[in-house]
Amino acid sequence: MLIICALKQIAQYQDGRLEMQEVPCPVAPPGGVLVRTTHSVISIGTEKMKVEQAKMNLLQKAKARPDQVRKVLETARNLGWKSAYEKVRNRLSSPTPLGYSAAGIVEAVDEGNSRFSVGDRVACGGAECAFHAEYIAVPDLLVAKVPDEVPLWQAAYTTLISIALHSVRQTEPRLGDRVLVMGQGLVGLLVTGLLKANGARVMAVDLDESRRSFSESMGAERVVISSSQDLQNEVREWTDGVGVDATIVCVGTDSNAPIEQCAEALRDRGRLVDVGITKIELPWRIFSSKEIDVRFSRSYGPGRYDPAYEWGGSDYPIGYVRWTEQRNFQAGLHLLKSGDLNLEGITTRKIKFTEFEPVYKALGDGTSGDIGVVMEYDKSDNLFNQFGSDDDKSEFKSESTNRLIEPVDQIDVVGAGNFVRTMLLPALKGKVPFGSIVNNTALSANHVRDKFGFADASSDFEVVLNKPGGAILIGTRNHLHAPMVISALKSKRHVFVEKPLCLTPQELAEIDETIKTYSTSVQVGFNRRFAPASVELKRRLDRSPGPKSASFRVFAGKLDPDHWFANINESGGRVVGESCHFLDYFCFLFGSKPVSVTAQTTWPTEGAIQVPDSISAQVEFADGSCGQLLYSAEGSVIYPKERLTVYGAGIVADITNFQSLEVNEGRKKSNFKYGSKGHTEQMEAWLSFLLGKKDHPLPYSEARQSMQLTFSVLQSIRESRSVEL
Repeated sequence: MLIICALKQIAQYQDGRLEMQEVPCPVAPPGGVLVRTTHSVISIGTEKMKVEQAKMNLLQKAKARPDQVRKVLETARNLGWKSAYEKVRNRLSSPTPLGYSAAGIVEAVDEGNSRFSVGDRVACGGAECAFHAEYIAVPDLLVAKVPDEVPLWQAAYTTLISIALHSVRQTEPRLGDRVLVMGQGLVGLLVTGLLKANGARVMAVDLDESRRSFSESMGAERVVISSSQDLQNEVREWTDGVGVDATIVCVGTDSNAPIEQCAEALRDRGRLVDVGITKIELPWRIFSSKEIDVRFSRSYGPGRYDPAYEWGGSDYPIGYVRWTEQRNFQAGLHLLKSGDLNLEGITTRKIKFTEFEPVYKALGDGTSGDIGVVMEYDKSDNLFNQFGSDDDKSEFKSESTNRLIEPVDQIDVVGAGNFVRTMLLPALKGKVPFGSIVNNTALSANHVRDKFGFADASSDFEVVLNKPGGAILIGTRNHLHAPMVISALKSKRHVFVEKPLCLTPQELAEIDETIKTYSTSVQVGFNRRFAPASVELKRRLDRSPGPKSASFRVFAGKLDPDHWFANINESGGRVVGESCHFLDYFCFLFGSKPVSVTAQTTWPTEGAIQVPDSISAQVEFADGSCGQLLYSAEGSVIYPKERLTVYGAGIVADITNFQSLEVNEGRKKSNFKYGSKGHTEQMEAWLSFLLGKKDHPLPYSEARQSMQLTFSVLQSIRESRSVEL
């Protein structure tokens, strides 16, 4: 077993606070590496913006992020204002990591990686992994080897260089072109230096006179301080009245003035490339009359925001995409090696990692004069130590569904996302000891440990598996469910796993074989069974035997292509990832075995999506009952997300979002109001089992049946026929 000492990481809270926290060491992601950080760069412009946003009040945050406001309103509509408030409160109280450009030494390599070795000097990028932390876990395509001739402190700029490099590529400068660079912050200065290296002539523009010397050191032919000089006169003089060939906007502002100034400076059919987060309104007269080509530069280059590339390791063929994120990393490092790019002139400070506070304080109060600040980390020894053995594991025996003779002594949790923090853990807090909280983001693990009172935090699932006894709650992304469930069962632990149980029939078969061997239990997070509206409806329906019919209509809404659920490899698709809820509900409601299903998709299975996200399914049950599921991505946002209608036993009943139940029985109508979709109730039921008070609330055989039904729906769509179970 590997025990890893605590390490330090900078955390930012939404009230503006910054802390140096001790967090568990991460582990190398699949196909990636674990890096001991030697240097990281504080990107003054970007991190100043983050600091300023963190200090905003709620109204200001809402104005700045209307997309998040819409999500809150949608949550309130589906789950009620209390749940929406809890989600917002949890989000605002959670720390976020800072940093996205670093360098260091490889300390561990995932077995799926063949490009790197322990001891390699590497540059790392990514706002999701290259944090200001002593150790960082980085996927393969966001890492590049550093040439021996390049000092690691300069290599720490690699991500920022790549941002600048991609913007230059978007500009397509030719030898001798005149290019105006608006803004001479860190990225703007790097753009200036790269344009110069590319053979372009550069006019550097900034409001601050202090930036003049930095611009000149990076090769600017002409520097204009627009607060004291007439920019357009300078442009006319420099270009003989023609205008510049291209402009690159490297400023962050809510003013449209930089865009208008750049448009005025351009020649006919010139090119404008936006790099910074700036307001853009295109005045029709000037943009149309000049036929200005407007382009945007997306961060480090092709691959950015594509999870299949960044985290899935799916590189783009060089014949089709010459310059990807990683190839930009490599190009930037070559420029440092050749001396065509020198960072000495724009590095205003080198500080120790522990001396970060004054830098960020100056950013927050607007007194900072820094350009590039490099943080240097202690040259600590390898943190890994061999410790312990498997000999001290105690035997853990239990029945899989019957009431436990010996209650569990603690619960370990894997996954510290907002759903787990908001919907699951509050129901368990204070009722059973919490052991380890495990999350691939160490900062989040630390936050949940402190908030909910866990004994320790870790980024390594193996730490939990090596503990004897107890239970494990798995709330990770879907593709990790099956392998984690199997590993947890083999460690003789009782398991709760969020739905879906698994993504394929093959994974289901593997779980089957495992659970036959090990006498512990698995509960799947089919929470709607436990909702108060469901319990009341089921009680009434069970009074009269016989077949029933039900219609479940679900308006799922269009899926954002950037949402992790759109990644089939992580989510399994919307049928497996969410429709399983409603298919399981039919099984619960009728209390009978599904025998056949006929399904079709009403949405293309090719194109932008890889699997159907709008389906209709007709399920027949052994007792003659019938369930119809209509799950659609198309519809109106004002319509309830979930609506169930049930006919049978002299009853017609409607459930809306599990917040209301209407029962028409005989000549009597009854209405009930609820505030829960069953998350709290399912946790309480599982806890009662773990404490030896009740039998298992949802046996594995029932959850397995629901997953089989889900896979049969996909089979029916794929083969265009009815499928018997």
